[in-house]
Amino acid sequence: MSAGQHDATEARPRGGRMPRRERRVQLLESALEVFVAQGFHAAAMDDIAERAGVSKPVLYQHFPGKLDLYLALLDASCDTIIDNCRAALESTHDNKLRVAATMEAFFEYVAGDTGAFRLVFESDLTNEPAVREQVERVTTECAAMIAHVIHDDTGLPDEASRLLAVSLVGMAQVSARFWLTDAGGIGKSDAAALVAGLAWRGIRGYPLDH
Repeated sequence: MSAGQHDATEARPRGGRMPRRERRVQLLESALEVFVAQGFHAAAMDDIAERAGVSKPVLYQHFPGKLDLYLALLDASCDTIIDNCRAALESTHDNKLRVAATMEAFFEYVAGDTGAFRLVFESDLTNEPAVREQVERVTTECAAMIAHVIHDDTGLPDEASRLLAVSLVGMAQVSARFWLTDAGGIGKSDAAALVAGLAWRGIRGYPLDH
């Protein structure tokens, strides 16, 4: 857990009633802190309710069970990564800069104070089909967007473009997670640029064949 994250054992003070939407957001924030700190299996609904400063009945009014709560968080986390990847690809028409922006997006997300990336890339519940489906959605949807760019730029068949795109997504998330745990003094932007340089040197080796 990074310095920017809260101690999952530090409960919020109990407060009065709040609108349902605001309460749901509060519960999700508290659940994220507990799941990131403890993992799915070790976390308990009691821990989450205490962290949010609410009673367990209030928590169950919003989420029928721990898995429902976890899946809600996971779905939002996956959407964020996919949206970030899309924004990076749409930020420029220069493919070299697209590669750099995409790598930066992954490193930025992994470096976030909430640690939400751990739900996606380091989940202890991947044997659950609904969780595995969400985790795989990140690779599938990001790779589909990147494959389209690779196909247009290189003229490679769809299957080959998709394979290269999946490789780039894997490179981005694995290298970002490694950097976070063993940065060795390399700054985030410098690390992202290093990996982007490696990726670009590989991709530009497939020129468009007219």
